[in-house]
Amino acid sequence: MTDARFEAILRDGTSILLRMARPDDRESLIALFGRMSPTSIRHRFFGAKRELAEADLRYLTSDDTQVAMVATICHDREETILGVGRYVTLPDSHIAEVAFDVGDADQGRGIGTLLLDHLARIGRARGVTTFRAEVEADNSRMLDVFARSGFVVRQSLDDRTLHVDMPIADTDRFLAAAAARERSAAARSLRAIFAPASVAVIGASRTQGTIGRAILDNLIQDGFGGPLYPINPKASEVAGRRCYPSIGAIGSHVDLAVIAVPAPLVETAVHECAAAGVRGVVVITAGFAEVSAVGRETERRLCAIARSAGMRMIGPNCMGVLSTDPAVRLNATFSPVSPPIGNVSMATQSGALGLAMIDYARELELGIAEFASIGNKADVSVNDLLAYWHDDPRTRVIALYLESFGNPRTFTRLAPEIARERPIVAVKSGRSAAGIRAASSHSAALASLDVGIDALFAQTGVIRTDTLEQLFDVVSLLSSQPVPVGPRIGVVTNAGGPGILLADACEARGLTLPTLAPHTVEALRAFLPAQAGLANPVDMIASAPALHFEAAIELVGRDPNIDAVVAIYVPVLVTQPDEIARAIARGAAAVPAEKPVATVFMSSKGTPAGLSSGPRGPIPSYSFPENAAMALGAAVRYGAWRKRPIGTRLRLTVEQEQAIRAQIRASRTAHGEGWLPFDEIAALLGSAGIAVADHRTTAPEAGAATTAALELGFPVVLKAIAPGLVHKTDAGGVALDLGDAHAVTLAADAMRARLMANGSTLEGFLVQRQIRRGVEAFVGVTTDPSLGPLLVAGIGGIAVELYKDVAFRVTPVTDVDAAEMTDQLRGRPLLDGFRGAPPADREALLDVLMRVSALVEIVPELAELDMNPVVVLERGAGAVTVDVRMRLAPKQVRE
Repeated sequence: MTDARFEAILRDGTSILLRMARPDDRESLIALFGRMSPTSIRHRFFGAKRELAEADLRYLTSDDTQVAMVATICHDREETILGVGRYVTLPDSHIAEVAFDVGDADQGRGIGTLLLDHLARIGRARGVTTFRAEVEADNSRMLDVFARSGFVVRQSLDDRTLHVDMPIADTDRFLAAAAARERSAAARSLRAIFAPASVAVIGASRTQGTIGRAILDNLIQDGFGGPLYPINPKASEVAGRRCYPSIGAIGSHVDLAVIAVPAPLVETAVHECAAAGVRGVVVITAGFAEVSAVGRETERRLCAIARSAGMRMIGPNCMGVLSTDPAVRLNATFSPVSPPIGNVSMATQSGALGLAMIDYARELELGIAEFASIGNKADVSVNDLLAYWHDDPRTRVIALYLESFGNPRTFTRLAPEIARERPIVAVKSGRSAAGIRAASSHSAALASLDVGIDALFAQTGVIRTDTLEQLFDVVSLLSSQPVPVGPRIGVVTNAGGPGILLADACEARGLTLPTLAPHTVEALRAFLPAQAGLANPVDMIASAPALHFEAAIELVGRDPNIDAVVAIYVPVLVTQPDEIARAIARGAAAVPAEKPVATVFMSSKGTPAGLSSGPRGPIPSYSFPENAAMALGAAVRYGAWRKRPIGTRLRLTVEQEQAIRAQIRASRTAHGEGWLPFDEIAALLGSAGIAVADHRTTAPEAGAATTAALELGFPVVLKAIAPGLVHKTDAGGVALDLGDAHAVTLAADAMRARLMANGSTLEGFLVQRQIRRGVEAFVGVTTDPSLGPLLVAGIGGIAVELYKDVAFRVTPVTDVDAAEMTDQLRGRPLLDGFRGAPPADREALLDVLMRVSALVEIVPELAELDMNPVVVLERGAGAVTVDVRMRLAPKQVRE
């Protein structure tokens, strides 16, 4: 842990680095002490102190029973320590004393809270359960740090000293407080990018058609109101504005710098921005991690420069950012078109697709609030943008094009909070099988390349679409209409065929077209011709005039059996599309506000402007019925997700965590990395509260297996223990229903012979008491290279890979997640009691899933786990793991 480093953001949006203290920090720590007032020194050392003694410096930079961490920032390549925090573990205890030093000028920025957060994370991993502090009663800033932490703080007063104890478990309360702090800080850090007071364009050119010139022209044409500084050492004027040779020559503060110079010059430009105190940079230039290892290293340096200077960076290899906020009017992109003003905020990792997205938004008249092309996302990530848009009053819908995830665990925490208030719609590339890796366990074999992303989005409420067209279809609906309260769709059309197509498409997406209420049917009959179809869809026939559209939409929309309305119009000679569009808008205005209205205008001339003429505002229009059904289906599923309970995580006790970590340390010492012996896995699961069938492991002699069986009691199951033997049944390595000692001896001899014939080495036998009745389930863990651990649940047994009846979730999971996993299995009826069988103990299976998820959090070395089968007994009788494999890998850092 001595090399642990964490990037973090302060309350004011400044980026800092948290790292472990080093012996070479002595001078910087002395300087920090010099920036502390006498009052701060008294609060820290409980008395006057003129300087840090040698013993103090050794105390802060050694690493024995204590951990010391510093918060640093870099200006002009000089690192400054802003604060230091340390804890010392008390002898023979899980309690550690904690203390912090922060310079007076930097107090109140959140440095102490961040140090506390990360020291607690390290402490938990080392077995510390409680932080203790001695605080002078008038030290309000330190007490505020503890109060804001999210930990439960216990205080007692002795004279003028408060004795503070804080259990440092990552409770829901702590996680919520930490997430809120992280979200707020990330949002503040991006204000200089999306709402800058001043902008510099580094690489502004006098030559039309260059990227630097296009960005400058867009900033001017879209009306950016603050100071605008072209930077070009070879020009004195660009686009009628004074040009500067460098950003340092401006002589005034700059919030945002857009860099569009050749790749070899970018690093120098970023250094100059850091030295000038620029708050945000957007690096347009390509030629970094996306092209070579050298470029990747240069990109790493760019990020380090930006972060150490407290500066945020978008890119490199991007097309810029824009905000249509009338108070900002920022278009720092090289897009040839500007989007209309609206309520959709977009982010894309692809610059080329970003250009297409802006162009398509303009064509659809889809209003944009903010847009960011983040390219290689070396610093600013999708998570940062989500944090920024979380509380943005102008953003109603968030649209994302993703190629990869930076920190999926942060996404898992952040996205649900946002999605409960505003929809997130995403296209995630990478559904192909080109990257599927060879698998050494059932869990890995069942996890195709894309199931992790589907699981992540299902948990977090993100609406996933397969194409950009679908993304725009869904965004068009949700940016202008309410989220449907249910799946019941009412359809009004002037053509029967498209109505049938819509009905089929709705059914395929879980939507229904219910029968209309009798009073609605009677009201429709009063004005529609006799040939009209009054069922749902309502077919008004081809000649239906505008007034019929208006009246029918109002009636169907007010029907109590309907949650959303779709109006389909096919142009015919006897009708006028513009007139029909205005009538639809009037009819939609009379539909209750909580019900969305969409249209299908099947015309090559596009959507008439009249659809936006009513008081309801823009009404989304689609070219074909299937598009409308897809958008509504996605919106309905999202609405159902928003109503689901948040759920709670199961956390093991401190004693269980300590026992598990001790067992893992012992296993790693004995075996290193790789697959663990069954006995050690069973003990580990037992510590986590997961039942494993009674068993014995024996030597490879038949007599040893027989003795073990006599100890357990019959009937028993005999299993071979052999290196590399994954599918024991296929290799003849399992014998069931062994009812006496003679049967065990015969089975052991036969098993040894079969394995020898197959070239396998028999190391021993596993003898288990046979579990006779129950539903065979599968529980596992596999590791996605980009998302981390995935929890797997399914119907188990020897055919688990054949049927692939499994569900995935990203850990950690809640009780709601676990229930949804079992609910989506095709074999769920087996758990409910299929064909007269007694219902199985589904709650016990959910408990196993929750405990495995908790185990993953405690054991970051856990790479693969197969529990197959887990026999789910009759209701109330529990669940028992019969066979299990576990592989350890190097410890993964999870934030």
